[in-house]
This record gives sequence, C-alpha cells and structure tokens, in this order.
Amino acid sequence: MAHSKQARKRLRQGERRTVVNRSRRSRVRTYVRRVEDALASGDKDAAVEALKLAEPVLARVSQQGMMKANTASRRISRLTRLVNAMGAAE
Repeated sequence: MAHSKQARKRLRQGERRTVVNRSRRSRVRTYVRRVEDALASGDKDAAVEALKLAEPVLARVSQQGMMKANTASRRISRLTRLVNAMGAAE
C-alpha cells in the first residue's frame, strides 16, 4: 500500500487512466475488427466505409498517447493496402 500522499495520488490517477485506456483500446479493436470483417465478407463498399471510420480513431488514439504514432500509421497503412487490394482483385 502506498504510504505517501503522492503515491496515493499516483494510484488514483493510474486507476482512472486504466479505465480510460481500456475504453480506448476496446474502441480501436472494434473499428479495426469492422474493417477486417468487411474484408472477410468481400464487401468492398463496407470495407471502405469501415476504414474511413477506423482511420481517425487510430490517429486520435496515437495523439492521446495510448499508441505510438508509428504503430497507428502502420495499422492504417496495412488496412488501406488490404482494402485497395480488394478492389484490384475484382
């Protein structure tokens, strides 16, 4: 157990941030999963729409410090490449 006032405050802050970060991580996974599901179903229009919604969520999460900027960029790039490849395959 924390003994100093500062340590108690850090515990409180950590608990609050854990809840917020869990929510953000869940939101990112949901939006990425929607893109992947649309890709798996072969629906190009749904995949494009899902990607349009997922891109700002990933960018925002990286700006908020929950994910590194390069990680968010890499995920956006990979999803975009998969959606674009889907159009070329048809």
